[in-house]
Amino acid sequence: MSNRQIDPNRIPAHIAIIMDGNGRWAREHGHERSYGHENGVSTVRLITEAASELGVKYLTLYTFSTENWNRPQAEVDILMNLIVTSIEQQTPDLIKNNVRLTAIGDMDRLPDFARNRLYRCFDDTAHCTGLVLCLALSYSARWEITRACRTLATEAAQGTLNPDDIDDAMVAAHMATASMPDPDLLIRTAGDLRISNFLLWQIAYSELYFTDKYWPEFTPDDLREAIADYQGRERRFGKTGDQIKNENRTKLDENA
Repeated sequence: MSNRQIDPNRIPAHIAIIMDGNGRWAREHGHERSYGHENGVSTVRLITEAASELGVKYLTLYTFSTENWNRPQAEVDILMNLIVTSIEQQTPDLIKNNVRLTAIGDMDRLPDFARNRLYRCFDDTAHCTGLVLCLALSYSARWEITRACRTLATEAAQGTLNPDDIDDAMVAAHMATASMPDPDLLIRTAGDLRISNFLLWQIAYSELYFTDKYWPEFTPDDLREAIADYQGRERRFGKTGDQIKNENRTKLDENA
């Protein structure tokens, strides 16, 4: 358990997590990969509750990538059923905790039964005003960026958009995450030091945190440790450290 203290006034508004290691964890414990996915669902529930209690506003979980469609069909089928069933089972608790459920990704690729049942869960939590739990399903950053480029190109070809007007803000507005702020903190479990095609546009200035723990082992204390580590960093966004310190002093003076 971490003894590091967290400043409740500097909780990252948006945390994104690459939930990795379910299969490896299961194999190391003598089970099939599906056992790891089942235990990973329990971790999702615990981390969602912890994030909500800490005051995180948005939690985006890399649930199923477009590359995951290339896995053995039997595992894909298990994952689809597990994702939908677990979300349905947890929806009452999400409502109880005022958590709104949403998703980003190429939802048209999901089986009809999965898509229809997921949309019902989205509708059931649409009134919630607390934490937004965003599932990245059938998602990849290259798919998302390509889709945005295609939409902008279509608008330009139709004469409704001047290409010279395209800027960072306009591109961001065409991303699947347009309704959310960019992640402040990106966490990846299971030891791999890569981004794996996740939120490539949005994490330009996110703080990255890697842990060797497999996702089924990741606990609320581990989340708090990641947040404490995040709070110990100086986020400069291209500026100098002195500039940031002066800006912080100015804010303190204004709030005094």
